[in-house]
Formats: sequence, structure tokens, C-alpha cells
Amino acid sequence: MKLLYADEFRKQSRKLPMDAQRLYQKQEIIFRQNWKDPRLHVKKLIDHPNAFSFRITRRWRVIFIFAAEDTALFLSIGHRKDVYR
Repeated sequence: MKLLYADEFRKQSRKLPMDAQRLYQKQEIIFRQNWKDPRLHVKKLIDHPNAFSFRITRRWRVIFIFAAEDTALFLSIGHRKDVYR
């Protein structure tokens, strides 16, 4: 799976706590291998028909869409209470 990163995603990812950044790196590896892996807890977003989220931890989420069949665009990363806005 090829990944693209929105500018907003890059900015937000630098602001994450170091432990969340390390866990994100592990989740990204899993995502590249199989985006449907149950360890990611991928969910389709109701309000946005083409957007999905996956867990980094119980607190942290990544929002993404598919730009192509084998390419995902990571739009946002952050705390679950903030990232869905």
C-alpha cells in the first residue's frame, strides 16, 4: 500500500506525544501490509462516505481516504475527541 500524507497530517503528527508517535509507526507498518488488519480497528466514517479511521491507541486516531485502489491519503491524526471535527 502506498501512502500519501496531507500537510495537516504532517503538522499534527509532529505534535503527538513521543509514545504515540512510536505506536503510530508500528500501526503504519501494519496498515501498509493489510489495511483491514483487525489490530487497526478500521471504521468507516458515517458523515464522510469515503473516509475511514484507524486506531493508534484507544485515544489516538488517523483519518484517511483512498486516493486510488492501492494508495491511501492520511488526512488527519490526533486525539479521538478532536480528530473527527
